[in-house]
Amino acid sequence: MDNSFNSSTDKSISSTWKTADWRTDIVAGFLVFLIALPLSLGVAVASGFPPMAGIISAIIGGLLVSRINGSSLTIVGPAAGLIVVIFASVQNLGSGDMLAGYRYTLAAIVISGLLQIVLGHFKAGRLAVFFPASVVHGMLAAIGIIIMTKQLPVMLGLQVETTGNMLRAILQLLHVQAFFVPKIALIALFALCILIGWPSLQHPVLKKVPAPLLVIMLGIGLGYLFDLQHFHPETLFNLPETININGPFLITMPDNLAASIFFPDFSKVSSASFWESVISICLVGSLETLLSSAAVDKLDPEKRYSDLNKDLQAIGIGNTLSGMIGGLPMIAEIVRSSANIDYGAKSGWSNFWHGGFLLLFVLLFPQIIDSIPLASLAALLVYIGFRLASPQAFAKTLDLGKEQLYIFVVTIVSVLATNLLLGVMLGIAAKLLIHAVRGVPLKNVLSISYHIHHEHDHGYRIKVDGSAIFSNFIALKSELAMLPKGGFIVFDLADVYLIDHTVMEFIHAYKKDYIEHGGRCEVHGLSEHAAASGHRLAARIKQ
Repeated sequence: MDNSFNSSTDKSISSTWKTADWRTDIVAGFLVFLIALPLSLGVAVASGFPPMAGIISAIIGGLLVSRINGSSLTIVGPAAGLIVVIFASVQNLGSGDMLAGYRYTLAAIVISGLLQIVLGHFKAGRLAVFFPASVVHGMLAAIGIIIMTKQLPVMLGLQVETTGNMLRAILQLLHVQAFFVPKIALIALFALCILIGWPSLQHPVLKKVPAPLLVIMLGIGLGYLFDLQHFHPETLFNLPETININGPFLITMPDNLAASIFFPDFSKVSSASFWESVISICLVGSLETLLSSAAVDKLDPEKRYSDLNKDLQAIGIGNTLSGMIGGLPMIAEIVRSSANIDYGAKSGWSNFWHGGFLLLFVLLFPQIIDSIPLASLAALLVYIGFRLASPQAFAKTLDLGKEQLYIFVVTIVSVLATNLLLGVMLGIAAKLLIHAVRGVPLKNVLSISYHIHHEHDHGYRIKVDGSAIFSNFIALKSELAMLPKGGFIVFDLADVYLIDHTVMEFIHAYKKDYIEHGGRCEVHGLSEHAAASGHRLAARIKQ
């Protein structure tokens, strides 16, 4: 959700670093660095990039983007949500040559970064509302399923060549698991136990130790115990041609940081597949950044609000630079940002310090990274993937109404059966189809009828007619951003035929924010509307 209507308040972002906060920000930055290190490596390896590509992205996100973005507490770096589009780009553009695909994808990252800069300049942050919540969550759940499908074999010590679409690859998992390597699977099993059990500890000191750090430390210890560097497993099975159990089982790092620098190859810029990669990277990265920044704002103890358009521009600048020197694209990452807040961060300097600690680590201790088992990183990613596609995600969507679950599932299946871009478009088409069945006229799909009545000095009545749905609400949302704070606003929805979940969610958030800033805000006219479910933000249709 675009929180740009908060940018003029006295709680706006300030880049001033308070002297009293510097110690807290350094500590928070160090603890976030301990989380970011394994995740950055894991995302890079899973994306088909060299391990250092993830570190490069996180360093740029910390040292540069933290100084020019519009957020206080977000942590910027590579994220699991981009694995799918990056890996697909490497495969499609490289046609089997991973190094060539890597360099072509770097070019796509550079172009997508420039596109994000342009989008931020034209204040496209508000366009995030055009993507219905159920479609976005369905996209993320599909990404989670794909991550698990790709990384489960790595947890078992297998390298598997997948053919066809992801639905076929999921079925293939049932076959390949019989050939697992016990020692590698044991490392992954211990890692999952830590990730699942550690957060439930109540000890105040132990809770501050990041579970991903423990996963890596245990993995390194078991890797030495099992001598994974020289490990050659034996099997009683005749392995299929698509399965390899001969490793590598450890991360492979170059001798120095300079050897990790690769430059993009723009020679495929005229091909359709190149622009498909550009749009996919830009779409997923921009959506995740906007949604994560808005979510982090709700967690900020000081109730500050991000300038989402400035965030989008800053991410674009970071991606352009990252792609130019061999790094992954970056987003505002919700897991690390939440941890940043939990560790007591006060400003964007914690993001800066997390990038600084990453740079120091790879300069001083690169040999430690060489001893990290790939199975440990795969377990981290499988855990993240499961959280994106957990049964709770399905249950929460069902709470909003059966039609939301339908859209959610359609998006998941479409992404798995086709690709991310087409899957999202099919999810949006399913949402529009439901609105059409419910009687929303075609003229209302992209156009909304509303009037803003200025009733007294600081009082406004927003009267909406027809249907208020995700695809037509942008114009009214922009005008609401311009209304002064501290007044009295009434949403008159008595004549609305249909108001969908996306708009209900926005009005609820707007009302809450307006009240928090000293104003009054009420919603009138929904007494004659039937809700699609018992959820307070479910879609409503007039009876």
